[in-house]
Amino acid sequence: MIDPLARMHTAEHILTAVMRQMFNSPRNLEMHLGEKKSKCDYAVPRGLTDEDVAAIESAVNEEIARDDPVNYEVLSFAAAKEMYDLWKVPPGIDTIRIVHIGDFDATPCSGEHVEHTAQVGKFHIKSYQMKDDRTVVRIRFSV
Repeated sequence: MIDPLARMHTAEHILTAVMRQMFNSPRNLEMHLGEKKSKCDYAVPRGLTDEDVAAIESAVNEEIARDDPVNYEVLSFAAAKEMYDLWKVPPGIDTIRIVHIGDFDATPCSGEHVEHTAQVGKFHIKSYQMKDDRTVVRIRFSV
């Protein structure tokens, strides 16, 4: 059986990549991953519509259906700093693990993930809420 948190964590990577592609959002501002449901906050340039949210969900499920491999590489902190946003990395770290989801996304991360995206299963946005004068959206989702 595939670990539910590995499924959820991989889904979060895909969702974050979709938010970056569609809305130029930086990495999630805040997140909580659970076995049954999760939430992520993203900076957005405008309030999102129901149509936007449906398009986000569709794009995430399209990437899941591609069944891309999930691989890892380890880089020195100095090398990773040149290529990735490391703002969440605590001080004193010498090496960084990069999680690659096919050619779709590459992100520094120490969490557990599935071996290929189809193992995530169906992604569903349960709800969304605009916060902070409509510049931040909280997306609640499940897989």
